[in-house]
Amino acid sequence: MKLYIYEHCPFCSRARMMFGLKNIPVELSVVMEGDSETPLRLTGKKGLPILEKDDGTCMSESLDIVHYSDDTYPPRLLNTPANEALMAWSKQAWSLGLKLIVPRFTRGKFGEVATDAARQAFIAREEQHFGNLDALMAQTATLLPPVQAQLDTLEPLLATPPHLTEADFHLYPVLRSLSIVKGLTFGPNTHAYMQDMARKSGVQLLADQAQ
Repeated sequence: MKLYIYEHCPFCSRARMMFGLKNIPVELSVVMEGDSETPLRLTGKKGLPILEKDDGTCMSESLDIVHYSDDTYPPRLLNTPANEALMAWSKQAWSLGLKLIVPRFTRGKFGEVATDAARQAFIAREEQHFGNLDALMAQTATLLPPVQAQLDTLEPLLATPPHLTEADFHLYPVLRSLSIVKGLTFGPNTHAYMQDMARKSGVQLLADQAQ
């Protein structure tokens, strides 16, 4: 099997997590930013991740890939309903953190922006949605406090390590994305969760690129 991804992408991280947690062999193929031909050829849509199965058929949508992988390769990991508190937290944190995360993604060290042309394609794509990214970087001091406040509310939710549910496939990709933001502080419960999930899933955090 082959999984087509962007290395920075939180949705791609979801699919990668399940393969890592279950030790399912899969080839990772990084698609360059600006390359719309590859995903269109595989699924008729531009979005990633895309899983190309051994029979040559392809599927997209990150959570569909998560559930397909879990259902197809026993033992099944997702046997209980999603933790609704963590789902709600992740949705709110993603909304609050996007303007901090996106400009840093475009400056990151990822395979999909290994050429100047690819990085410029990424910047152009994101500026269509967020406006000038340098201007967003300049707003960091204003954007940090509400995200930090949201992070602080996560600590009690992780006081006891949660049982794995679909919520983790929302929570960890958000936290991984936030780890690229210099100036955010992750409490001890959150930090322990992040380190544990990075180790178990093989999807590493981005703290070494924090800016």
